[in-house]
Order: sequence, then structure tokens, then C-alpha cells
Amino acid sequence: MKRFQDRVTLVTGAASGIGRGVAERLAAEGALLYAVDVQDEPLAELEKKLANDGCTVATRRCDVSNESEVAETVADCVGRFGRLDALVNVAAILRADHLHELATADWNRVLAVNLTGTFFMCRAALPHLMASRGNVVNVASTAAVHGQPYAGAYAASKGGVLALTRSIAIDYVKHGVRANAVLPCDIATPIFSQFQMPEGGDWKLVKRVMAPKGSGDPADVAGVVAMLASDDARHVTGAEVRVDGGCFA
Repeated sequence: MKRFQDRVTLVTGAASGIGRGVAERLAAEGALLYAVDVQDEPLAELEKKLANDGCTVATRRCDVSNESEVAETVADCVGRFGRLDALVNVAAILRADHLHELATADWNRVLAVNLTGTFFMCRAALPHLMASRGNVVNVASTAAVHGQPYAGAYAASKGGVLALTRSIAIDYVKHGVRANAVLPCDIATPIFSQFQMPEGGDWKLVKRVMAPKGSGDPADVAGVVAMLASDDARHVTGAEVRVDGGCFA
């Protein structure tokens, strides 16, 4: 399929995990891809791989929690390609803590990347998405709607991402802009492979976020993102789609 032929898509967190899966899927479907991340070497490797595959791709280092970097990034994307058709916000960080031990600085950092970073990207992109009648896909988490152990800051940030997505969907519906959220759980990515149980944590609680059918792959999420960002979902906005292998069936 070439559902994104000649369409400009900007993907955050594109160097690894779900973000990389999304970047590769959209590029394979013909997108003019603008991929951003804070990981320089993996991002350069992604650009080389996709270019060798015949894809059109540009990359840029961007910390989504930095307001000026985000504004410059979106401006550079539109300057290169002339438009923006889809924004996919994947960039995120995860911590595991007992909430009563969580430092304020760590709480603020998680929200700065996961929630405020998503807001910065959406705010910068929306004028261009209104012009193209494009769309936003935000990667939230099942932690936004179900209790996830030892993830107070992460869950709060992803709950905010989900609420923000719904607000964008209704606020911009008359402008032809769609906004949807994907809610993954138990996807084999670096962010989850680096999970460390806080001292005194209980693995029995963690089992609630382990998929009965086994862990998913970033490609499983990328396929859903591609559908939502494409014209196949032209009548879908304000939706939340779980990709959780039955964790919360």
C-alpha cells in the first residue's frame, strides 16, 4: 500500500521502539518522512537505512520538551517539504517509582516530555494541519485509562495526552483536522526493557500489564497508527484504540 504517497509526516521519538516502527511503516507506504529524536546515532542510522530503501526522509535532533526546538523543528519540516499532513507524537520517557518517594524534579521531567512535549508539537503543527486538512495521532498508553503499578507520573502524563487528543478532535473538527490516540501496552521496546522495579515492588501487580497473548512488537502499533493517519480513517476522530494484546479485554 502507498496510502501516504507524497504526504508529509512528522514522527517524534523516531530513533527506536514504537517511534521507529511508525517511521519505517509510514516511509514504506510512501510518506515524505521527517523523523525527530534526541538520540543522534540511532536517528542517523534510521535515515541511512530508509534512504537506502529508496524512501524520502529527513531527520533532526529535537527535545520535544524544549519549546523553541519544537518550533524550529516544525518550521524546518514545512520549509523542506512545503506542507505537513500528519503528526505522530511518540516521544516519551517512563519511570517506575513508589509515588510517595517520587522526586518533584522526576515528576516534572516525565510530564515535560510526555505531555508538554506533545502539546508543543501539536501547537506548532496545527496551523499547517489546518491548511492541509491533516491529522494528529498521539501515542498514549493503557496507563491513561487503567491502573499501571509504579507509574504515577507516566500514567498522569498519558492521561493528559488522551484528554488533549480529545480536545483537539472537537476543537478542530470544523477545520478538517482529525486527532486520535493509540493506547499500547506490553510492547517490546527499549523503554520497557529498561524497566526496573522500585525497591519493595510486587511483580504480581506488574502482571496486570502483561499481555495474555505475549508481548507485542512496535510494528503492531505502527500498523494501527498508519491506519488512523491515513484516509482509511477519514471518518474517525477523537478515538482511542488499544493495542494491548488483551491486557484489558
